[in-house]
Amino acid sequence: MKIRETYRNDYTISTDKNKLDVLSIHKFLSNETDWANGIPINTLKTSIENSLNFGLYYENKQIGFARIISDYSTIAYLGDVYILNEYRGKGLSKWLMNEIMEHPNLQGLRRWILLTDTAEWLYKKFGFTELPKPEFYMEKHNPNVYNGIEKTNANNV
Repeated sequence: MKIRETYRNDYTISTDKNKLDVLSIHKFLSNETDWANGIPINTLKTSIENSLNFGLYYENKQIGFARIISDYSTIAYLGDVYILNEYRGKGLSKWLMNEIMEHPNLQGLRRWILLTDTAEWLYKKFGFTELPKPEFYMEKHNPNVYNGIEKTNANNV
């Protein structure tokens, strides 16, 4: 897939995996989020290797990140979206989302998926809505997987 880069003043958004500061991403995701708290570095590396990644940089310093899991024809999952606290409020999240939504390999998809409990206002600007029929939604979720507890829904049956 062709690498895309866009620039705004001293900021850059790039899909080049080689530019990603994996240690910086790991530090944020494993320490500052609920959804990836404690994620092992090797798990993060594998997720990055198998995703379309969007790095956000200020003067070549990683300050944000998002990734897409997709088949590039029918569905895309948006995950691990963040911008460091000190860079928020500058319109960068909107710019990052715009770059994601305009990526040529993500056009014409039937469904986009996002799980979030923050920044709903941002995602709504890009067409994301609450589930119209949440009773159709199912999941198998193990919130303890990163801390070695193998409890799943199957254990409760």
